[in-house]
Amino acid sequence: MNHPDLLFKTKNYVFSYRLAGVLIRNGKVLLQRTLNDPAYAFPGGHATFPETNAETLVREFKEEISAIIEVKELKWVGEIFFPWQGKPCQQICLFYQIDLLDETQVPMDGSFLARESFDGKTFDLEFSWIAIDDIDTILLYPPIAKQLLHNLDGGVQHFVYRE
Repeated sequence: MNHPDLLFKTKNYVFSYRLAGVLIRNGKVLLQRTLNDPAYAFPGGHATFPETNAETLVREFKEEISAIIEVKELKWVGEIFFPWQGKPCQQICLFYQIDLLDETQVPMDGSFLARESFDGKTFDLEFSWIAIDDIDTILLYPPIAKQLLHNLDGGVQHFVYRE
């Protein structure tokens, strides 16, 4: 049975509850972007009723890149405000550190493609391993993540980002 995404759209506003995985290997972080979009983001997706946060992340990584992950500690809590299809959106995004349970399931360097279906549309996603030392050279949302990546052991961090 399909359960609804925790994504609420009204005539004037959008509310989004999203989970993201922070996957780091060999000094690189796995990021995603829509093909030919300059902006990267952390892989993940919308929570689906009645999943736990960990169940959502496990499902999203399996659906998008056929990877089995283990969800570790909560790292960041983001209150993110941005336009979504011409409407103001308020998103709560929880970022968890994750591990791959089998490193043979995805390329461990460079970039690779996956397909995503959302809102009745299917599109290509590019997943890329980006060196944390080079993170300042890319466009990353939310931008504060560039700083937060350097302090993953600093406990849970909260931020507000307004686009």
